[in-house]
Amino acid sequence: MLKSKFLTLSLLFFFSASVFSQSEVEELLPDSNAYLAGDTLQNVSAAFLEEQNNQMFFEDSPIVRMLDSLYQIRYFNDSLHIFDSAILNRYGYSPQEIPVFPDSVYRQRIEQLNRETTIPLVYNQHVLDFINLYAVRKRGLSSRMLGLSYVYFPMFEELLDRYNIPLEMKYLAMVESALNPTAGSRMGAKGLWQFMYGTGKVYNLKVTSLVDDRFDPYKSTEAACQHMLDLYDIYEDWFLVLAAYNSGAGNVNRAIRRAGGAKDYWAIWPYLPRETRGYVPAFIAVNYVMNYASEHNLYPVHPGMMMMGTDTVTVKDLLSFEQLHEMLKVPKEDLKFFNPQFKAGIIPATPENPYVIRIPSEFVGDYINNEQNLYSYKTKKGVERETLQAEVKKVSDRTTHTVKRGENLGMIAKKYRVSVKQLQSWNNMRGTNLQVGQKLVVFSSGTPDNTPSETPVARSTQSATHIVKKGETLGAIATKYKCSVTDLREWNNLKSSNLQIGQKLRVFPAEQATVQTASTNGNSKYITYTVKSGDTLWDIARKYDGVTVDQIKKLNNLNSKSKLKIGQKLKIAVVS
Repeated sequence: MLKSKFLTLSLLFFFSASVFSQSEVEELLPDSNAYLAGDTLQNVSAAFLEEQNNQMFFEDSPIVRMLDSLYQIRYFNDSLHIFDSAILNRYGYSPQEIPVFPDSVYRQRIEQLNRETTIPLVYNQHVLDFINLYAVRKRGLSSRMLGLSYVYFPMFEELLDRYNIPLEMKYLAMVESALNPTAGSRMGAKGLWQFMYGTGKVYNLKVTSLVDDRFDPYKSTEAACQHMLDLYDIYEDWFLVLAAYNSGAGNVNRAIRRAGGAKDYWAIWPYLPRETRGYVPAFIAVNYVMNYASEHNLYPVHPGMMMMGTDTVTVKDLLSFEQLHEMLKVPKEDLKFFNPQFKAGIIPATPENPYVIRIPSEFVGDYINNEQNLYSYKTKKGVERETLQAEVKKVSDRTTHTVKRGENLGMIAKKYRVSVKQLQSWNNMRGTNLQVGQKLVVFSSGTPDNTPSETPVARSTQSATHIVKKGETLGAIATKYKCSVTDLREWNNLKSSNLQIGQKLRVFPAEQATVQTASTNGNSKYITYTVKSGDTLWDIARKYDGVTVDQIKKLNNLNSKSKLKIGQKLKIAVVS
């Protein structure tokens, strides 16, 4: 009877509030402090929710959109489970039963999980809302995530263990991408671990017109481990690591300052970006649901070929998906899905730089027996070796797309795995109308890299004032001070790009770096960077083209426990 009562209350809430994203519901609550203290959403009046429903319609949060993306994976067989659900069903639930429990049960279970990890798992209303998302609203998709965990978790755990990171951090990928290997966000983040272009570059995830390492499961997982360790070196708190992973160290540092210097996630919670406020609760909730799946009548749906029917082979020379398809009959859809890092269907391998690809297991023997013939095979479409080599030579982040009849911005964005907003921004478009033959600039990485590779920028710690003159734009001012438009917006808390003549802008001018020629390599230079307040190795690496955190550590004899000090001099190797 008690279980039935909680189920009824839960379902009533979800049907009445289903148009809201998690973060929007939080924004609409009349008293956020009471909400933090543990008041339940059921106490929000139905009249309040109905009034809001009549006023506006909200999109789902990024977390929900990632879950929904699992509908697009065609390899699932919803009628099959990895294990016999009758065996897993220890509680005798009926197939359609949705168990819901009192707060005391959720709290006790999460306390049990907390005793087994160094991550301080807690239970509150935020966590409950996400438990209901995964265990009630999106329970079918959660079963798919459970199935995918059998594909990816062994690799995640191996690398997390190697880097001495709590194994529970594997659930971060569930929040980031719902374990969809081809996931892409509206902001341009890609892959299982949702790396943005700039962050991926810091951790050696290369992006060209042909290859995007952010989609490579192994490379991106290793990069995620390195990124998490660097963030932990800064905050020494795994919840703050999660917040910084989602919104960036800058947002977390600002929230800490606004909270009076408190390095505690729940203390800085009100000052974080709205999306990030739901991030840690979602992490705790997915951790809980994955560990107590059977208690919620959830069982892993078999991901089909993704789990059992694929294997890896090594490519040692230039090869295309077209050659694999025509000679070995490997379905092109499989090649594209299992190898999303090869954006143009071309694998630019050499004996010195081989690549690993994943293909259905049934074709592995044929590949091994015919590998050399594959490299020289000429396809019906004429994708010959000379053509492939020409494509490889044309590798560039910037591409020009010529609009064809019947195309729209959505189709073009999907083709290049970018967003419509990015296409509009790169091409100064206000609307979505296109003309046949129109040329569109596309940055395949998702982010144009405007940082001059020969001009690394270190900034003064003292701000200056720029007075806006007639005809000036944020872009022109950014160029003058060797910074980005985003920098100007952050420094001045600007909400738009509109400027007024005489407006005063706060800027941090570039300072002259000390440059020394490196004796070991005539093409390299050392610059001396002075550490400023709030600097991290990750922030510093991002300032310089081709520089990684690991390179800075090695050059300056730093380790994972080394702490940066204001005024400390760091040697940075840059390519001239």
